[in-house]
Amino acid sequence: MRLEVGNIFIKDVQFGERSEVKDGVLHVNKQELAEVTGNDDRIASVEVFLAKPGEETRIIPVKDVIEPRVKVDGDGGILPGFMTGVEQVGNGRTHVLKGAALVTTGRIVGFQEGIIDMSGPGAEYTPFSKTMNVVVKVDPVDGLKQHEHEAVVRMAGFRAGIYLGALGKELEPDEIKTFETKPILEQAAEYPELPKVAYVYMLQTQGLLHDTYYYGVDAKKIVPTFMYPTEAFDGAIVSGNCVSACDKNPTYVHMNSPVIEELYARHGKDYNFLGCIITNENVTLMDKERSSNMTAKLVELLGVDAAIISEEGFGNPDADLVMNCNKITKKGIKTILITDEYAGQDGASQSLADSTPAGDAVVTGGNANQVIKLPAMKTVIGYQEVANVIAGGWDGSLAEDGTITAEIQVITGATNELGYGYLSAKTY
Repeated sequence: MRLEVGNIFIKDVQFGERSEVKDGVLHVNKQELAEVTGNDDRIASVEVFLAKPGEETRIIPVKDVIEPRVKVDGDGGILPGFMTGVEQVGNGRTHVLKGAALVTTGRIVGFQEGIIDMSGPGAEYTPFSKTMNVVVKVDPVDGLKQHEHEAVVRMAGFRAGIYLGALGKELEPDEIKTFETKPILEQAAEYPELPKVAYVYMLQTQGLLHDTYYYGVDAKKIVPTFMYPTEAFDGAIVSGNCVSACDKNPTYVHMNSPVIEELYARHGKDYNFLGCIITNENVTLMDKERSSNMTAKLVELLGVDAAIISEEGFGNPDADLVMNCNKITKKGIKTILITDEYAGQDGASQSLADSTPAGDAVVTGGNANQVIKLPAMKTVIGYQEVANVIAGGWDGSLAEDGTITAEIQVITGATNELGYGYLSAKTY
């Protein structure tokens, strides 16, 4: 599977009479985008805003972030199973408006949604303070169930993202990156002197409003399966969940999986990257046992020397992480875990809900319980009062002067468990 990703660098975003990309500037026809976004009888209103790095702007509650992409050549299209058919993606060429992002906000669905500050201390914790953001504020009609509300806003964001991505279809990219994974026997034989590595990609699937989709299928309904890594770059995996903002993987992060990109960057140099195994995070013990058994079986079948395992979320999924670690390790395969921590506001509590001696190589995204004070912003896109109820906040988090005191759990991407963030550990 070979995919060329053509990046078209976006240095600014502006409203204009015509939607187009010209000289690195994304011009957006506000009315046209609102009509595309709101093309659903269940939507009461759509408003379109721009949020740029350095501005005194806050977006709250953040539901999803999507990177504008378009399929130029190859099978299928972007966001398969939702915006196109279910042809296998991850081949051909895809163009990306690199540096731009489509952000969805609106009335809150659940309590686990987040904040993006474009400046101030909060901006230092989220990668989306650095992107040129087109924000669609989508409010559904009254009376929808929560799962319907989430689906309506999710699809509205997908429509908006596809609309923006299409603007790059005929443009010449500023750079082209090529990613390739060959059929497994051919790939395994290509670099016989290098250690063989697989990536176990855990997806959040813990129940209602904790959903991730693969080719349009709710991943809680799948058994672990092999995925060509390039499929992720075309949006084969999308977010549909309302988990805590700090370690939620928005659709944008799946499209830019830093684990996959880093494995490709070092492929053929430090190790032989054989591919991905996607698996779910379950609620019942039986389901956890089934998925971890099958995950370990697939890792063994690939014949790798080591597996990188990433988590999404915390608490209950910690058990899935530990089960995957234990069962893969028992097969004589080294494991490296990527997670974050909920160690209490003082950092003194147990970081994970489960643990194992086999987990002796762990990368942390940081402590989500760390408290931060976010200054008031001149512009608020969305509904700032939800700061008092979203995970990581509390009654009184939002002060009368517009400041917010909360845990960094409220910040979108603050402790991302794919490493798509800014926190790091240092030894003194």
